[in-house]
Formats: sequence, structure tokens, C-alpha cells
Amino acid sequence: MAIPLIAHVLHRLDYGGLENGLINLINGLPAERFSHAVICLAGSSEFRDRIRRADVRVYSLDKRPGKDLPAYGRLWQLFRRLRPAVVHTRNPGVIDCAVVAWAAGVPVRIHGCHGWDVDDLHGDRPRRALLRRACAPVITRYVAVSRHIGQWLQTTDGVPPGAITQIYNGVDVERFAPGVSRAPPLFAPPAGGSLFIIGTVSRLEAVKDPCTLARAFAELVGRRPSYRTRLRLAIIGDGNLRKDVLAILSAAGCQELALVTGWRDDIPDLMRQLDLFVLPSINEGISNTILEAMACGLPIVATAVGGNGELVVEGENGSLVPPSSPARMADALERYVQDAALTAAQSQASRRRADREFSLGVMLRRYADLYTELLPGPAGTAA
Repeated sequence: MAIPLIAHVLHRLDYGGLENGLINLINGLPAERFSHAVICLAGSSEFRDRIRRADVRVYSLDKRPGKDLPAYGRLWQLFRRLRPAVVHTRNPGVIDCAVVAWAAGVPVRIHGCHGWDVDDLHGDRPRRALLRRACAPVITRYVAVSRHIGQWLQTTDGVPPGAITQIYNGVDVERFAPGVSRAPPLFAPPAGGSLFIIGTVSRLEAVKDPCTLARAFAELVGRRPSYRTRLRLAIIGDGNLRKDVLAILSAAGCQELALVTGWRDDIPDLMRQLDLFVLPSINEGISNTILEAMACGLPIVATAVGGNGELVVEGENGSLVPPSSPARMADALERYVQDAALTAAQSQASRRRADREFSLGVMLRRYADLYTELLPGPAGTAA
């Protein structure tokens, strides 16, 4: 029998948690059971080179912003040519592609809900809700990456629980693990002392709210003179708010204590240099970077939004703080700076939790089971 083709549709294949999870899925599922194609509405970056399977093609439809009807025509033609067994769309921006897949005769249409669009951070804009509801009849199954998103699908869009499968993202606990960093040091240690490095890995965009972290760090450094010698901030990533972050740090007189690295490919080695991981997002589906930090054995300070509370257990492996609250975040950061025993205990708890509940192997098994269940014909239950 031919190996079933899974066609993954997303807006753009570029640096991001959703995209990283997709590549982990493609690289990790057994090639003898599933083949893959990636279809990008708006192209891809060098991030596509992380796909290790030579048989996986990446297609770009070169869609123009807005409703580019010819692009949907090209998508229909591509579906007709590829004949995928499953089309798996991801996030609100491509949900209407499930309708194109249905029109092209694709037997199974899965829609993955990983989070919300930057201009609809809570998924409550009426026009977006109408579009999602209009597409719902052609979607065979929804995948929610957190319990929070699964509940949102039910309460906001009226999706019945039986149409939702909840699958957490997984982290490669061998690649992301505690140990000695092979990367050059982010900061030079002070003479006769050691540093406490606070860090994040994130797109510098409004939904991730890096400005709150910059303000929290500036406030923390101002609380004690000794903190200027001991504390450092590493922001690993890039985006439209880079200049704003640097301006906040400069205005507070602590830009020399912080580093904004831009995008890096050596994230595990950089995480191994951190003492504490922070995620200041305004909303989250489920955070891959929290999972990666947990696997590296870091305690977590995160905002109490979206699926963060499903990863960070207050008092066990981290702390949850309100969003957009620099003072509350600074308080949480200071607890770890002042309490080495707390930091060490929660570091170990993070690693145990990542191993037990969020390994890449667990995620791969759940997706393999889902695809097998829904595949048409003898391989699955769908007809």
C-alpha cells in the first residue's frame, strides 16, 4: 500500500514555536508510515532547512496579503495534484484552507489550534469567529495543543468535545538537557564572582510582550546596588519590538547588563547558560520555549495566561505572574535571585516534569495514533 501523504498547511515556515513543532513532527514520525508535504501560503525562510527528511517537499503559494483568490485556486490545484490522505491546517489564518481541501476531495481535514493571531489575541473578534464557524462543517477533527484551547473551542466556537483531540507539544529531551554549554559565554563573569543570568527565547512581538520583561529587569536591578554586578538579562530572538526593548533598557541605565542576540541556532547551549527562564506573553497556546527550558532544567517565571499554567506548576517548577505587570514579575525574579535552594529544587522539578509528561516521544505517538485513526480505508476508521 502507498504511504499516506500528510499535507501540512501554514501561513509561513519561519522561526516560531508552531513551526518548530511541525518540523519535530515531520522529522520524528516514521518514514515507513507517513510521508509529508509542507504548503506555505506566504513562503518560507532558511528555517525549512531543519527538515531532515529528503523526501519532504516545501511548496509556496506566494499569496498576497488579504484575500488573494488566485492563491486559493493554486492551492486547490496543488491538492488535486498531490492527492494527500490528510490535510492538516494550523492556526486561524489558514482555517479556510480546510474548505479548499474539502472541495479538492481530500478525505480528512484536521485543523490544529496552537494559539491566536496577533490582531486577535483572545480569539474573540466577531468576524474571525464567523469564519471559523463557517469552516467548522468541513473539519474532521480539531487538535488543541492545550486544555485551555480545547475549552475555548467549545465555549467560543461551539465545537463538540468529541471533535477535539488534545495533544501537547513535545520537546526533544535529549537535545534540550542540562549540561555544560558549548557556546561562547553570553556574558563575561565578574572578577571574583558569578553571574545570575535571567533569559528568554522569544519573538519580539506584541503578543510575547518582551517590553514587560525589560521593565521588570530594570526595576529589579534598581533595587540593590549589588544586582548591577551580579544580574544579567539575555533575550534570544528578534522582531519588531527589538528597538523598544533596547530603549527601555537604555533609559533605565542597564543596557550594558543585557544582550539581545537575534535569532540563534544554538538554543540548547544558550539555555544551559541561564539560571532562570522567563516568558512574559500576553497570551499563549502552549509554549515550546517553556518546554525547552524545562527540559534544560530551568525554573520558570511565566505569565498566568493560556496554557502556561498547564506547564508551570506554581511552587513546584516555577512561578506564575499576571501579564503586563513589571513590578509583580520583578518580585518573582527576585525570589530566585535571593534563594539558591529554591532555584535548584525547581530546576530539578522542571526536568522531571519535561521527561515525564512532555517528551517528544509522547507527542509523536499521539499524532501517529490520530492520523492512523482518521486515515481513510483499511489504515483507519474513516471512510
